[in-house]
Amino acid sequence: MSIGWIIEPECRERLLELFPPRYPRTVAHHVSRRPGNGEDGVPPPPISHARIVGHVDDGKGVEALVVALEGSTSRPDGGTWHVTWSLGEDRAARESNEVLAKTGWEPCDGGSIRLTPAVW
Repeated sequence: MSIGWIIEPECRERLLELFPPRYPRTVAHHVSRRPGNGEDGVPPPPISHARIVGHVDDGKGVEALVVALEGSTSRPDGGTWHVTWSLGEDRAARESNEVLAKTGWEPCDGGSIRLTPAVW
């Protein structure tokens, strides 16, 4: 079980038009707060301001959008807030963290998005 924020459907559709997925498996679903560690089943607090501020693509099957939550892209664990956008056949969503740490990201303006706190 994971906790985080799910992208509201109308925002997801707008973003899919702005950033057509490069790889065959489109994820474009959520921003994780604690991947695989939502044992308590309690959703995170609401986010009042979220914005797409960057993009990363390793050219080998991992694509992600960088998200600023309440004005910051920095997660408490030292990582970068993001949405795994699309994946190649043999790639996993968790690899977005590694790609962001190794390569950084390019700034872009995807506008504001609405996120819903969730457990999945």
